Amino acid sequence: MSMRRIVVVGNGIAGLTACDSLRSAGFDGELTVVGSERHHPYSRPALSKALLHGDGLQAHELPEPTHDATELLGVNAAGLDIEARVVRLDGGGELPYDGLVIASGSRAKRLAAGLRHDSSPRELTLRTIEDAVLLKERVASRPSVIVIGGGPLGMEVASGCLHVGCEVTLVSDAKPLSRQLGDHLADLFTSAAIRRGLRVFLGGKARLVDHGAGARVVLADGTELEADLVVTAVGDEPNIEWLTGSKLLTEGSLRVDSRGRVRPDIVAAGDVAFFPTRRGVQRIPLWTSAIDQAKVAAVGLLQGDAAPEFNFQPYFWTEGFGLSLKSVGFTPVVGAPDYCEPGGENGSALLHWDNPDGYGTAAAVNYRIPVPKLRRLADGGLAAVRPNAPARV
Repeated sequence: MSMRRIVVVGNGIAGLTACDSLRSAGFDGELTVVGSERHHPYSRPALSKALLHGDGLQAHELPEPTHDATELLGVNAAGLDIEARVVRLDGGGELPYDGLVIASGSRAKRLAAGLRHDSSPRELTLRTIEDAVLLKERVASRPSVIVIGGGPLGMEVASGCLHVGCEVTLVSDAKPLSRQLGDHLADLFTSAAIRRGLRVFLGGKARLVDHGAGARVVLADGTELEADLVVTAVGDEPNIEWLTGSKLLTEGSLRVDSRGRVRPDIVAAGDVAFFPTRRGVQRIPLWTSAIDQAKVAAVGLLQGDAAPEFNFQPYFWTEGFGLSLKSVGFTPVVGAPDYCEPGGENGSALLHWDNPDGYGTAAAVNYRIPVPKLRRLADGGLAAVRPNAPARV
């Protein structure tokens, strides 16, 4: 079937990359983008990494799109008819398609969906530019802050709030960052955070209770914490409600093959999609994962079985508490690194783990190294970037 009309649902980095990749692969037909946000794509990771440290919103803007698509911004997809090949829009209207890219992303989970969050103090989340602006406004007066969630986002928010002078408590049901990175790297960040004044409570699952002029957090063991402001970073939820009834979901999730396909005329990429990796079928909501998936999915939509398959190598970075971490390869890693090359200042180090599956993971902590070299380190060990380095340090 000739594809002359392609619809892309989602205007984040996965949708933008899909559009650019479709054009690069030779698609010159009608391209339409449906985006729930009213903004052009922006750097979502930078919202938690830089905004609280003083950067303006301009620092998060991406270049203007050049894919020449018709953009329907501030519009939600409401349904999908795969037999008629039609995307239904919220409030009425339909978009027929020959090919469809699903890149509808995810949204922040909330602990207390019934609580208002439009006036202080209530539960805040950080997902959009509007969320970031609101958070920055709230912390300007240096309120006491509780951050719930010990993943990368929670730790970055906690670091940013400390930076502006807030008293910050972090609540996590496991050692912060341990589920994402493993104990060795998690200990580095947790120690640095505590040295800078972060209070950490490992109290199991937490509940948020509305409480007069402030907010109260109740831990699983009954411990009660109070603060002026609560920010939750407890994960995300894929935006798949509009696919209900489409027959595309498998056990409630959207799964793609190694070329990003759900079916020959539909592909998916980004936070919304589960895809095959070396460690099984996973949903990996990382910025670079969304980009890599979208590149493959766009070509998969146009070329089918002739398109290259996805060979995923995770890349992740985080900043906080005076530390900067870049890692390539699957995490969490187990135990201490197999190789360590000290950097000589600020506790910097270049680290490598030999994983049981035969693939390596490399990490750079406060260590200047180009990402391509870090990828070679993950694949081939220290000898790949330091030919004369000893086998073990």
